[in-house]
Amino acid sequence: MRRRYRKIDLPVSTIRRYLEPGPIVLVSSAWQGETNIMTMGWHTVMEFVPSLVGCVIAAGNHSFELVRRSGECVINVPTTALTDEVVGIGNTTGASIDKFERFKLTADPAERVAAPLIRECHTNLECKLADGSLIERYNFFIFEVVKAHVATAPKYPETLHYTGDGVFMISGRIVSRRAQFRPGML
Repeated sequence: MRRRYRKIDLPVSTIRRYLEPGPIVLVSSAWQGETNIMTMGWHTVMEFVPSLVGCVIAAGNHSFELVRRSGECVINVPTTALTDEVVGIGNTTGASIDKFERFKLTADPAERVAAPLIRECHTNLECKLADGSLIERYNFFIFEVVKAHVATAPKYPETLHYTGDGVFMISGRIVSRRAQFRPGML
């Protein structure tokens, strides 16, 4: 039987708890010999071919200028094993520390961009800026994923999803409906 929910009013400033589009990621960047890592919770797949990802990087974030000037980055997907590092990276600024060193993460060279991969992350997506027309107005970057690297296991890693106020959810059990799925449905 389907559940019917009793509802209350919700402040619109807290809707992120219900709409966060995907897992928390670590965005690595590089510009003129400087590297940085930032924690990001707002990103969205925009197209499949070419593979486009849109994301917001606040102008006050140290990574903003590195990414804007270089026109590239790596979107790294950590698992729950890196929860403390994800929080620590999000609570510090690369303007005053080397986050790779501070959080004991390994910067591996990427193949198609200058920004480093984070070895300890499950997935690394090398990205180049595809459309910067919304950066000045909304801090919205549209990247094309030009190279992707993924760990061979686990196939479905446990990832972190931010709900606001310092609270995360962990990706849950896998539910398959492949027999009912039609291409182009989602």
